[in-house]
Amino acid sequence: MIAGWEDVRAEVLRRIRARLWAPGALIPGEEALAAEFGVARATVNRALRDLAEAGLLERRRKAGTRVALLPVRRATLEIPVIRQEVEARGQSHSFRLLAMRMAVPPLPVAGQLGWAPDAEKLYLETLHLADGKPYAHETRWLDPAHLPDPRPDFAAVSVNEWLVTHVAFATGDIAFAAEAADARSAEVLGVAQGAALFVTERTTFTTETAITFVRLIHAPGYRMVTMV
Repeated sequence: MIAGWEDVRAEVLRRIRARLWAPGALIPGEEALAAEFGVARATVNRALRDLAEAGLLERRRKAGTRVALLPVRRATLEIPVIRQEVEARGQSHSFRLLAMRMAVPPLPVAGQLGWAPDAEKLYLETLHLADGKPYAHETRWLDPAHLPDPRPDFAAVSVNEWLVTHVAFATGDIAFAAEAADARSAEVLGVAQGAALFVTERTTFTTETAITFVRLIHAPGYRMVTMV
């Protein structure tokens, strides 16, 4: 008996694995599946979305849902609380708020988050430390109009941890790069200018609006671990 979205997911997965729906095949629409299983369309949507996120289905607006030709296992990436990252290494975390001001973001940032090019937003720059030594240099842009109240003193509470625990995100983009340290990063992290550094850039959104753009420049020796 099919009752919830997990049951729908299990049955759809069974059909894919049994090749009842072959790779590349267009599967029945949500309304048809909802009628077949005797559940709400929203229940079917949740199940298909979960399988799409797992790389087993390909969903396109107005084109329907197909079984993936080459199913891909996707890595699971969580938005990290930097304090927890540091403590998991057996080290003590602290941070310093280096800057906080209203300013106009660079055009690439404003464009990525859908902000007007001349609108002022909240800029924060933070240095995270592990056992008193530089761990990550964080630069962040926020739209204060969409932050919940009351907001804390970001000199006392890390903006990274506060956002993760107080603002629910729906989607986002993450980019990774190796970059040479510029003058500012070299100064903050205590490395030679031009040193190779691991950089993470992330944008996150609610269902309605952009939340933040953050750029994390990690000190030498940083190692990322994830799951597949």
